[in-house]
Amino acid sequence: MKFVPSTRIQTIAKHAALLFIALFHLTALTMCSKQNARHTIQSPDGRLTANFLLKSGEPMYMLNKGNQTVIDTSHLGYKFNSLPAMDGNFELVEATTDSHDETWTQPWGEEKDIRNNYNQLKVQLHNPAENVHLNLYFRIFNDGLGFRYEIPQLASYNQVEIASELTGFNFTGNHLSWWIPGDPDSYEYLYHETPLSKIDSANTPVTFKADDNLYVSIHEAALTNYAGMRLRRNEQDKNALKSDLVPWPDGIKVKADLPMQSPWRTIQVAETPGGLIESNMILNLNEPNKLDDLSYIKPMKYVGIWWGMHIGVNTWHAGPHHGATTENAKRYVDFASQHNIPGLLVEGWNKGWKSWLSGNNEQDYTQPYDDFNIQEVTRYAKEKNVGLIGHHETGGNIPMYEKQLEEAFQYLEDRGIHAVKTGYAGEMKPEGMHHHGQWMVNHYRRVVKTAHRHKVVIDAHEPIKPTGIRRTYPNMMTREGIRGMEYNAWSKGNPPSHHTILPFTRLLAGPADYTPGVFDVLLQQQHDKRKKLVSDKNLENRVHTTLAKQLALFVVFYSPLQMASDLVENYESHPAFKFIEDVPVDWQTTRVVNGEIGQYVTIARKDRHSEEWYIGSVTNKKKRTLNLSCSFLDSGKHYTAEVYKDGKTAHWKKNPTSYAIDTIEDIRKGSEIAVKLAGGGGAAIRLYPEE
Repeated sequence: MKFVPSTRIQTIAKHAALLFIALFHLTALTMCSKQNARHTIQSPDGRLTANFLLKSGEPMYMLNKGNQTVIDTSHLGYKFNSLPAMDGNFELVEATTDSHDETWTQPWGEEKDIRNNYNQLKVQLHNPAENVHLNLYFRIFNDGLGFRYEIPQLASYNQVEIASELTGFNFTGNHLSWWIPGDPDSYEYLYHETPLSKIDSANTPVTFKADDNLYVSIHEAALTNYAGMRLRRNEQDKNALKSDLVPWPDGIKVKADLPMQSPWRTIQVAETPGGLIESNMILNLNEPNKLDDLSYIKPMKYVGIWWGMHIGVNTWHAGPHHGATTENAKRYVDFASQHNIPGLLVEGWNKGWKSWLSGNNEQDYTQPYDDFNIQEVTRYAKEKNVGLIGHHETGGNIPMYEKQLEEAFQYLEDRGIHAVKTGYAGEMKPEGMHHHGQWMVNHYRRVVKTAHRHKVVIDAHEPIKPTGIRRTYPNMMTREGIRGMEYNAWSKGNPPSHHTILPFTRLLAGPADYTPGVFDVLLQQQHDKRKKLVSDKNLENRVHTTLAKQLALFVVFYSPLQMASDLVENYESHPAFKFIEDVPVDWQTTRVVNGEIGQYVTIARKDRHSEEWYIGSVTNKKKRTLNLSCSFLDSGKHYTAEVYKDGKTAHWKKNPTSYAIDTIEDIRKGSEIAVKLAGGGGAAIRLYPEE
């Protein structure tokens, strides 16, 4: 062995130590660069900017509009039941960008041709310690940001059970907010108008007004095989909200095979309230149409054997006051035919209504009551060119409905019935399931797909919220998911402000079957009959609008299946019914003329099949005069306006049925139409080109 002097050993050791320190720092710097990153994308017009940030391995994002921060730095990620958390220790694998610009055509809707223009950032993350991957997609449009999670196939895991989604929405101030409680089973609430800090739990969409007059709405798009998202207050920051998914009975939020994608989390941004309404971002974040045959999918107005049950003059079940009799149905068919109303809804036609809302609902969707001859009614309706709308009320008993699902839709198809209203009012079965949980999201989709196989369109009540799925499955035409007209029949009702909030909240998500059109707003014309059948307390109930406002709602509240909801005898020989006869339900384009959330709103829509425009304008309890600019009209054309308006002494509480009809000629692009709206009132206008 060769002798090495101690001084040489010390020198070698010193150099080795320096080399180790250098390598350590290099490794630390390399790790730091992998775990810290920032990537930015801008909207096509350059006015919105989204940033993805990786801070010490934690994924985050933020959103700006110019110099204004819309969403401050907010966390992203997941916690799981049996999988390592995906909330930190990530390294950036790759970040790529892409752009997209197309125009696609809706088979029906508020807007015929929709531009889908966005820039996209895809971020691929890897946690080497746990060997798990997470991908994030950000799509930024001129009107907002959508982002979603993707968990690819993992080497050690085939399935995931999501315990919580960590998506945050950190605002810069205590913004004014419009929201309903985060009930896992219902959206049928009046909206709260409070500072953001007062929100405890809310169902989306939730709408905000920032101090700098920026309007923001948080929702989701393409909800598929996933739980509905609510928002919950972040206890550490009064101006922050976070995702709160509706759970399974065992507390797990989502159970899915890998690979999986979440719905898009959406942040719509506008400089005016109307900008939110005119946004098509929710639709654009859904996949294109998947249906092979759309020939049976037809927007239409309809009347129905329905309102009589809510006001207490009819019953759903058979008996002396049964609404769904052959005789009554044929009477409604006659009215619909005479007034060019294409559809008739018949509720309470099938056996089983005695057990409805009993907690043990059992119905048969192929067995009519003895006093309803469905063969004769369908024959008579076809002869009169009126289409029947079927009705499937589950009462929340999902196993009962799914057992009959195929047979029930075959029954409709065999009788040439191409539309059905589904209902889920009641306690959910199986016990512990929620209307808005993953299991029910999948059930609703199963119904839509089954309906398509039998050429039937869906109007779903007590539904999962709309998230733009109608683009992918256009037979999912409309749904309730709203505190609608029936609340006026058996509760304190919907106040006038309700109609001035909904266009900026619930209706941002998609069409709503609110069922407008009650002319007997005081519920007096059937007073004697109601007095025998309902309590004295219910006799005090009424609709909280003027008659003219009921007409305006046909334009303000969009639905491709739009109900004229009153008893048909209340429409007979009524001059104002002409507006309901004329107003379309399928539009070429939509423009918001003016609006302030909770105060008033005016919406103009152009008929898809003619050159006519229709305007609806509604107010809260405050009377007001609005000068409606017709800047949306085509240049060079002259129009005549038929104006259905509140009478001079009209008032929603004191004189609700006072109305007037005016005709104004020579309306042109840029003209103004002055309308005086009574407290709780409205105006409905038809504009048609002059010859």
